[in-house]
Amino acid sequence: MTGTIRADLPIYDERRPEMKLRPLKAWHHFQNLLKDKENTEEVFHIFQSLPWRNLRSSAEHFLRSERGQALRMKEPSLPAILDDHATLRLTPKGSLAHAYCDFMEREGLSAQGLVDEFDRFTLSSGFEQFEDQFKWYLNRMRDVHDMLHVLTGYGRDALGEACVLAFTYSQQPSPAHLFIGYMAGLNINKQTKRSAPVLRAVREGQKLGKACPRLCEQAITELLPMQLEDVRRRLNITPAVHYQQAHAIWRERGVDPYDLLGKSGAVKLAA
Repeated sequence: MTGTIRADLPIYDERRPEMKLRPLKAWHHFQNLLKDKENTEEVFHIFQSLPWRNLRSSAEHFLRSERGQALRMKEPSLPAILDDHATLRLTPKGSLAHAYCDFMEREGLSAQGLVDEFDRFTLSSGFEQFEDQFKWYLNRMRDVHDMLHVLTGYGRDALGEACVLAFTYSQQPSPAHLFIGYMAGLNINKQTKRSAPVLRAVREGQKLGKACPRLCEQAITELLPMQLEDVRRRLNITPAVHYQQAHAIWRERGVDPYDLLGKSGAVKLAA
């Protein structure tokens, strides 16, 4: 289920090119993302344009630690673990594993699906691939995204995605997280005529992420069998109050938070 991993890989391949800030390129791809929020390739482009500058030092610090190396050997591939729902379902009812399976099955998602999307993006963009331990760390940052939805209670609606990105910024501070999160929040505010605490919800997500230890550096196989509420307590994840308030306000006004524009393409807000 977990696969194998090479022990002789360098921590960081020095041939990797240094990623540079390209805000105009990020803006261009964000405009494309607004037209189709399901176009994950645009998100990848934004992250390439607004990289986390201290990513290498943070990753190397973890990978040079005894805990980091133990985790790399124990969990070489998160998608292989997370997509084995038959095994995950053997854990006790109410566990993080069950909640994760419920979420992924309900949404029609798989951990490997995100990997495949990223692989298509790197192939079409012509990015050179490097085999080092740093790649394992990069992959884990990507692969815990859907688990963050489960742990935080943020859905896959537009505001939920914005809040997860703000939460993630405090975990792995790429400017892209804040850029997409807050720009999406501003767009939601515009579409919904400032009817709900949207930006407060995004800001709250950022604060919640700061209180939580970096999820990609946690032993996911230890968390999965635990009761969901116990995992939240262990990671210091508290309820997202403003997000729930926003949903309640929209529903009270006859608006589906998962379809803010409605089928007609117009916002349906009561006076």
